[in-house]
Amino acid sequence: MSRPPVPPLTEETARVKVQAAEDAWNSCDPDHVALAYTEDSVWRNRDEFVTGRDAIRDFLRRKWARELDYALRKELWAVLGNRIAVRFQYECHDASGQWWRSYGNEQWEFDESGLMRRREASINDVRIEAGERRIFGPRGDGEQGVDVLPLR
Repeated sequence: MSRPPVPPLTEETARVKVQAAEDAWNSCDPDHVALAYTEDSVWRNRDEFVTGRDAIRDFLRRKWARELDYALRKELWAVLGNRIAVRFQYECHDASGQWWRSYGNEQWEFDESGLMRRREASINDVRIEAGERRIFGPRGDGEQGVDVLPLR
């Protein structure tokens, strides 16, 4: 299975990868999202370590069962060969209705077919009021390729 663009990645092709990841994660479809990873992909997500596409799928099911109305933005930070660094923010609410904004950084490593074989994510969560939200669903056409993540 191939997942273009494939390494070596340029800034332009890395931006394609980042937008594709954002679009897939905003679908909140674990089966779809998991297909971007190798069968033996390894993850560190916060304090959880996940290995393999099936475990990734299970992780994502649990994630989106508790992170309701999830909406994500990713931005390319750096690219080198088969590696990409990304910063991101997402917003969601929990079952009690409390809204959260999560800030994070990821490092990605791809195999020769363009599948991600390694993902490391560091994430911090901040409580927000519903009126403080700024991420509402997937990007509109006019937002594609626009880096808009403020620090706060």
